[in-house]
Formats: sequence, structure tokens, C-alpha cells
Amino acid sequence: MTSNAHGMRGSWVTLLVAGTLLAGCSAQGTDNQPSRQSDSPSAGTSPRASASSSPVSGETPSAGASAASSVFTPDASLVPRTSKDGRRLAESVVLAPAGWGRSFVAQTPAGSTPGTWAVLNEDCRWQREKVSRGVLASTSRYSRLPAGGGKGAVRVTAVATVHASVLGADEQLSTTLEEVLRCPEQRPRSDERITGLMSLGTPFGAREQEYADDSVLEAGDYVENGGAAQPYRWMVARLGTVVVAVSVTGSKGNTAQELQQLGSKALAQMLTRIEQRLKGK
Repeated sequence: MTSNAHGMRGSWVTLLVAGTLLAGCSAQGTDNQPSRQSDSPSAGTSPRASASSSPVSGETPSAGASAASSVFTPDASLVPRTSKDGRRLAESVVLAPAGWGRSFVAQTPAGSTPGTWAVLNEDCRWQREKVSRGVLASTSRYSRLPAGGGKGAVRVTAVATVHASVLGADEQLSTTLEEVLRCPEQRPRSDERITGLMSLGTPFGAREQEYADDSVLEAGDYVENGGAAQPYRWMVARLGTVVVAVSVTGSKGNTAQELQQLGSKALAQMLTRIEQRLKGK
């Protein structure tokens, strides 16, 4: 897929991320990773993958939302070429607790082990492994919103992965979409399951998606220790050689719409950071 990412401008970005990813999407049964301490590094989504199952429901952008007027082209001299540069970019893009909101705090652990990313193995279990060849860096940060106001805690993950090539980044999204088909139920940890997963890949220009070169949305239910199922969202987007993703896992009192809005805003922030750091003067 070619690079056609439009620049991020104003609040309409959040509306597009929140609305067009879900509007009219075709779904694929699969599970998503909660507060992914084993976040999908291969998170790939190919719009060419077949879609089946029921659609993910979502909101549409407001009438005032409009597309960006110019295509974002990164300054070639600023695009990371080394692991050191890739790590610096990833760490500057991925959200810390404060980036999610004033009341968010770090989980334990607060971040991933340097030089690793999450991999879905043959048994549909998530584990961290050394980054693959062609991946310059991958950074994950784990945060949570403590319970309060009659609502349970919310756990979130932000991930930024920098590839050596656009092709490598594109393949990450393709793999993500395929993983949903291969593993409709996934286990982030031994006592956690993600079930009822649905997935949608939306490349630039499809369904009014004009904020990224490619994007993937997964929605499902998260179950821990045999408890009640809670809504879960995993959102992935690519700008050039950089892939960003967020996961949001709710608990009692958190609606799927609230989690979608929280994840959409976070993803938009990271996409904006990529543009700010890679645009020329």
C-alpha cells in the first residue's frame, strides 16, 4: 500500500479516528489483547483480507468533520535509519500515563523490555520476543485509570513500532488482520482471555479514512479469572514506517463507546506526534 497519509489538523482527527474506523465496518472473529503487556507487534491488517462475521458497531464523525487539505510527506532526513534513532522516535511518540488523562497512573510494569515486542504464538498466546529483523525499535507503555465515580478501573496500552521500511510496517498491519482469523480467541496471560473478536482493516481513502496510510480496528470482550466479560478495543494505524497502536480494556460501568473515544483520542495524539517529529521545517 502506498503512502498517502494526510496531516493531522485540529479536533476533527479524533472524530475521524473514532468514527470512520467503526462506521460500516466488516468484521472478522478474533480476540484482542487487553492492556497489552503482550501487545501485538505484528499487528498488521491488510484490507485485502476477507471479512466475515458481524459488523463492529460505532459512531460516525460529526457533520463538521473535514479531511486534511494536504498529504503528509515526512522529511527523508528525519526518518529513522538506525535502532538508536528508531528508539528515540518510538519513545517520544508513545503515550505515558499523563498523555491519556490527568487521573491516569502507570501500571506495574510501566513499560516493555527494550529490544522486544509481543508475538502471538501458534497456541494463540501472547509473549514477548526479540524484535524481528527490519524492526528498528518498539516501545510499549502501560497505564490505568483507577476505579472511581461508580466505575471500575480502565487499563490501557500505547505502542509505537518503528520499521526500517514502509514494506515492513505494512506487513505488520497485514499480520494483525490475519491473526484475528487464525486466533478468534487469544490469551494475553494464563488467567486472561479475549473473546468475540471482530476486526476491520481500512486503508487510506476507504470509508473516508484520511488520517493514516492504513489502519486496523479490533473489538471484543476481555475476561479475567473467569469474571464477567468487559469491552475491549485494539486500534492500530500506520504512517510511513511507523506503526502506533492502543488497547483499552474496561470494567464495571465503562461503556464500549467511552472506551472507543478514549482510544481514538490517544491514537490521534500519537499520529500527530509522528507528523510533528518527521515533518521538515
